[in-house]
Amino acid sequence: MKLFDREPRFYKNVFTLALPIAAQSLITIGVNMLDTIMVGNVSETALSATSLANSFISIYQIFCMGLGMGASVLISRYYGMKKSSDDVSDAARALKQTVCLMLRLTLLLAALFALVTALFPSLLMTMYTDDQSIIDMGAVYFKWSVITYFFLGTSLTTTIALRSVRQVKLPLFVSIGAFFVNLLANYTFIFGKFGAPRMEVAGAALGTLIARIFEATLILGYLFLVDKEIMFRVKDLLMKTKSLLNEYIRICIPVLISDGILAIGNNTVAMVIGHLGKTFVAANAITAVTQQLSTVLVQGVSQAGAIVTGQTLGTGKRDRTMKQGYLFFGLGLGLGLLSAIFITLFKNPIIASYTEVTEEAKAIANQLMLAISLIIIFQATNSIMTKGVLRGGGDTKMLMITDNIFLWIISIPLGLLAGFVFHFSPFWIYVCLKSDQIIKTFWSYLRLKSGKWIKKISTGDE
Repeated sequence: MKLFDREPRFYKNVFTLALPIAAQSLITIGVNMLDTIMVGNVSETALSATSLANSFISIYQIFCMGLGMGASVLISRYYGMKKSSDDVSDAARALKQTVCLMLRLTLLLAALFALVTALFPSLLMTMYTDDQSIIDMGAVYFKWSVITYFFLGTSLTTTIALRSVRQVKLPLFVSIGAFFVNLLANYTFIFGKFGAPRMEVAGAALGTLIARIFEATLILGYLFLVDKEIMFRVKDLLMKTKSLLNEYIRICIPVLISDGILAIGNNTVAMVIGHLGKTFVAANAITAVTQQLSTVLVQGVSQAGAIVTGQTLGTGKRDRTMKQGYLFFGLGLGLGLLSAIFITLFKNPIIASYTEVTEEAKAIANQLMLAISLIIIFQATNSIMTKGVLRGGGDTKMLMITDNIFLWIISIPLGLLAGFVFHFSPFWIYVCLKSDQIIKTFWSYLRLKSGKWIKKISTGDE
């Protein structure tokens, strides 16, 4: 099998899916970057508070990604079966049942996070920092973010479901609209424009809430009223799902657990960084947006990998799936190198745009950027494999195990030692905290080669 090959049809298929997904991710990151820059122009404390509060909200976001991507494994496979079989009734029913279970779990998860955020905002902030001024500002941000969970979660998981049946354009157009809504709302409420009160950190949270309401209304409206591929309607939220429950648990729940524990692990990294001091936190907030910007295409190819793999297996073409797996690995290496070059070229102007951040924070950010440019090569490759190809093949249980072994047994202990025992430079602290990305790259290649990642999936009645 070759990592690189002349297969125009394959690459066209991948990038037809990946580019709209990447563009949507770019817009979302652009919103986050605008939030960071706007709040950063209020004060460094406001920047740190918003960044750390969003670290907790990102746990929920990653849980929702887990729910959506877990469901995507089944949706893609059932969609492939539906398109290639004469008897489509079983696959069509299983498709709708999967979406129903996904939305029910999303709403349950949103209620849980909203309750915790409403009751314990200050306590949540103390997990990340002991600076009282940051804690107080973060608690204000949380107060205005409670309702956001419901709109964020349902729009995010529904978007992934629509992508899984090759509907990628609508979510992109909705995100463009949400971008401008968020930009206008943030400008209005953070700085008190157009007669509105100057709300600063609270204004950033309110602006995000308004944009999420806009986004969820359009995405869910399309699913319930317009979509012809899944054909899911409001009444289907009450449909019986018992026949698919075991299959859903077997395939989707390991993705939720894997991404959920990974989110907690990433927040443990944020806690380590938070306790290294306000300056380190501000520097990391600057680099986090840059890292996201440099990997938007990788994220798009990763999700495309899961969709293409699932749909190819749904048509019964195992050998074709294996060949595609190697081509995806090669794509990961190439995109990782491009991302590293992007960070190296643009790190200085990006850091310079943060005018209210201290010179010390900028110096730390520069070291972190260099570390990211190294790690991103490995992160891009294993992300496309683990979150894309291997997951699309149904290998969710093994991925759940290995993701968390590498994170909790290797990278987090190394990061703690680097930061608090050996007091390494920011460059090496970051490399240690992300060392699991390097190891997973080599593991994912071996797993791909074994062929054991391709799992059989039923429609629930088999």
